[in-house]
Amino acid sequence: MPQDVLRDKEFLRGLLLRAAEASGSTVVGDYFYKFENDMGVTGVVVVAESHLSIHTWPEYGYAAVDVFTCGTHTDPWRALEVLREELRPERVEVTEMTRGILEQLSLAE
Repeated sequence: MPQDVLRDKEFLRGLLLRAAEASGSTVVGDYFYKFENDMGVTGVVVVAESHLSIHTWPEYGYAAVDVFTCGTHTDPWRALEVLREELRPERVEVTEMTRGILEQLSLAE
């Protein structure tokens, strides 16, 4: 990925907000930080259903992105589509994790 894209805090903020919207998540806040000396960016978009985050290393052309959601109305794969379209990475590695024991809980407990 181009180094200038991985250093662009406002572009990355907008990208994660668009990805959150595409997933059907409800954005409740965000925070992005650009490191000194024109280094990378780290940021998070907090959604009612969990969060999306990004950490970039422009010097390596690398970004690590997390998309966590819950509920049946969200689709994290739609967020991934937006990220792929706009970042155009050479390689993508995806790890899908199911967290929690929600299926074991009930309101009666």
